[in-house]
Amino acid sequence: MYKVILSGGGTGGHIYPAIAIANEIKSRYPDAEFLFVGAKDRMEMEKVPQAGYNIKGLWITGIQRSFTLKNLSFPFKVISSLLGARKIIKQFKPDIVIGTGGFASGPLLKMAEMAGVPVLIQEQNSYPGITNKLLAKQANKICVAYDGLERFFPKEKIVKTGNPVRKGLLHIENNSEEAKKFFDLKEGKTTLLVIGGSLGARRINELIEKELDYFDTQNVQVIWQCGKLYYDKYKLYDNTKNVQVHEFLNNMDMAYGAADVVISRAGAGSVSELCIVGKPVIFIPSPNVAEDHQTKNAMAIVDQDAALIIKEEDLNADFENKFSQLIAQPERKIELGENIKKLALVDATKEIVNEVEKLLNK
Repeated sequence: MYKVILSGGGTGGHIYPAIAIANEIKSRYPDAEFLFVGAKDRMEMEKVPQAGYNIKGLWITGIQRSFTLKNLSFPFKVISSLLGARKIIKQFKPDIVIGTGGFASGPLLKMAEMAGVPVLIQEQNSYPGITNKLLAKQANKICVAYDGLERFFPKEKIVKTGNPVRKGLLHIENNSEEAKKFFDLKEGKTTLLVIGGSLGARRINELIEKELDYFDTQNVQVIWQCGKLYYDKYKLYDNTKNVQVHEFLNNMDMAYGAADVVISRAGAGSVSELCIVGKPVIFIPSPNVAEDHQTKNAMAIVDQDAALIIKEEDLNADFENKFSQLIAQPERKIELGENIKKLALVDATKEIVNEVEKLLNK
């Protein structure tokens, strides 16, 4: 019976790939035992148990880029989390450790490597985070979603698999009617889906609030996931002017199925999902991420004429113009949807677990 530890968290972009990988391993090895390791007080401590897996938390956060008193506790957190990770490895005795990024995966993967446990890293972005860059030399295998990552990782360890996505998204083209009923949408209107990530995106939310009257004039109805941090501020718009405001969308397959156009951040998980979904997308990348990797993720799609991009600083000047042009051209919407679908790597989760099996069989 295999024992598997998975670590990834901080945001949905690290958590959902880890859960998807665990589900695929479980379907192949029903007797396998799983343990997730996350950062205390982060969303993985809630989302992983909801998916039916056990999780242990380490006392770890990222280092803040600007000087702050929080950074003074960082060295103590690193030592504490390394000791905690070593204890978990000793007690659980995993056959493999899989990291999908986020604070907690650093100390855990480091201790797994030191204990001689095989390690697989799944890097979602076109520009890797600092944790995965530091761990890459000792990892046995690195599964990636973009070309050109040999700039950061040892070439012989890289396998291009794509990013794991939620299973329900693979067949949404058949559920458009059902999805529109699910959200109680009106016929004859363009449906805009707005997703700013699981916690929300301040600048996207400000844009949507500002443009509600404009959407109304354009015959657009809006499904707006504003995120956990912003729900209290924006819930007053729910059910006004053909707008639905959601803190979080648990039925993403329905949300994507209902959408005619999507506005999204360009986190790696969202980009991979949107390729599979095959709807016209306007990316608004977050500028507040390491190495501006969301812009790089988005440009990998935009360069294939498969999506539009508007930078945050250009929203006031460009948004209405670009949005109006898009919804006025049905053939352009179809073209963008078809082009983005060509970039989908639909078997990513299976391919990653194939690599996991190779390491287990060694």
